[in-house]
Amino acid sequence: MQADIVFTGGTVRTGAAERPVTDALAVTCGRISALGAEARAARGPRTAVVDLRGGALLPAFGDGHVHPVMGGLGLLGAPVRACTSVADVVEAVRHWADEHPEAEWITGDGFDAWLAEDGRFDARWLDAAVPDRPVVLRTMDHHTAWVNTEALRRAGFTAATPDPEGGQIVRREGSSEPLGTLREFGAVLPVLDLVPQPSHEAQVAALRETAARFAAAGVTWLQDAWVEPHHADVWITAATSGPGLPVRADLGFFLGPEHWRDQLPRLAAERERVEGTARGLLTAHTVKFFADGVIESGTAALLEPYADCPHSHGIAHWTPAELARAVTAVDALGFQPHIHALGDGGVRVALDAIEDAARTNGPRDRRPVIAHAQLIDPSDLPRFAELGVIANLQPLWAQPDRLMTDLVLPKIGPERGARQYQIAALLASGARVSFGSDWPVTDHEPLRGIATAVTRQTPAGFPEGGWLPQERIDTATALAAYSAGCAYQAFQEQEWGVLRPGMRADLVHLAADPVGTAPHDLAHLPVVGTWLAGRRTHGSGTPAPLPAGRP
Repeated sequence: MQADIVFTGGTVRTGAAERPVTDALAVTCGRISALGAEARAARGPRTAVVDLRGGALLPAFGDGHVHPVMGGLGLLGAPVRACTSVADVVEAVRHWADEHPEAEWITGDGFDAWLAEDGRFDARWLDAAVPDRPVVLRTMDHHTAWVNTEALRRAGFTAATPDPEGGQIVRREGSSEPLGTLREFGAVLPVLDLVPQPSHEAQVAALRETAARFAAAGVTWLQDAWVEPHHADVWITAATSGPGLPVRADLGFFLGPEHWRDQLPRLAAERERVEGTARGLLTAHTVKFFADGVIESGTAALLEPYADCPHSHGIAHWTPAELARAVTAVDALGFQPHIHALGDGGVRVALDAIEDAARTNGPRDRRPVIAHAQLIDPSDLPRFAELGVIANLQPLWAQPDRLMTDLVLPKIGPERGARQYQIAALLASGARVSFGSDWPVTDHEPLRGIATAVTRQTPAGFPEGGWLPQERIDTATALAAYSAGCAYQAFQEQEWGVLRPGMRADLVHLAADPVGTAPHDLAHLPVVGTWLAGRRTHGSGTPAPLPAGRP
């Protein structure tokens, strides 16, 4: 049978154990139809031939934890992500506010928490730029907000305001007056809830922009790890109208501790609506929980106190018993729990909740996910494999950058600091591992994360030999975590993630074979093309994305 496309002229890395490498691949009707000599023989007069030009064809990447709508909208505000000092941030805010006099609120996303000592940002610094309109900026991890005095006033935060449940209003030294730094969602959301929401059309446009960025990085599947009720409509519109989307996605509905039982019927109904409306592009089988915060802000839940704050174990978003009840309830409805947990206390509570759900609901193929898993107590590491928990890790975080050296390590000390991001140890234990970017927290390009997983070094090559080098993994293993690992997380390992005849032609063409590329060069390896079900979504001559309803 004549193929629609034949790829030749380079290395084809299938990711399949039975035939890891070949030299050609054929695609027919959106699926892989042949490999090697059989693929070359399938070339006919109407076959499109793609010359790999000495590069490599691989399974396309997934991203097991990302925030596409929120990240896309974050690009619309003051451009603070690239700022390298507090003064730079203030100037960026001043300039954007001057350019947008019609904006009621000034927002911005992605500045580095280490720009101020101990991550303490003063409202007065922003007042100097914008005294008369509210300003709210979120750090790159989205767990901390820096606000000006007008934003504090509108939120009703004063010296008499107690810390809200699940949050912290940072105070001035020797005073109860709010400083201008808000930590965790209990303190951040009361401010963000006051910000006018962009229109539905603006959110759809932001999602399309995000999807195009990921397609250009070789990604064809996303796990949206925080879907608010209105986000489902944004996804459905983007998938079913206009050009469609260049990626597939699973939607992870956010479930918080307040009134969670009342939300369960809505989640089940939304799952049916999403999957019935955007068949082939969207699934909605995930529920997202937050077990804790982040270490750099002192809000991740730890088993032992913080080294720099001996009275604090961090902030737990749920009580252990209530999280177990909620996870058990969504598991009983057939959802896949996806739990944010960074501290070893948060990880333990998440594992306990998953174990409780399995005990209560009985055996099934549930594939629960714990995202980030920055710090795991040694006694809990084997439980990932024992409970069938997927560790969704962000490999780009596994380096001694300034966030790590200036904020994280002083908070947890050397012993705990030496067992962070245990990628190799989890794999050796038999646990399933998938990779993700957590974009817009950090860069969305999988090849940058793969380079860090292999080297455990900063982009400057520090330290020699890698940070915690026992946790380094090889390139092939890192590639698999971003492809087959994500496909397993998506319950789609029979459809994509490796290159076998019959599977979807979700493909990425790299300019060189990554396995033969020097590890530090992986981050800069060009993505020449991306295909979703045999349809080109990035690269020369890219056609319209895949519409909903196409398998």
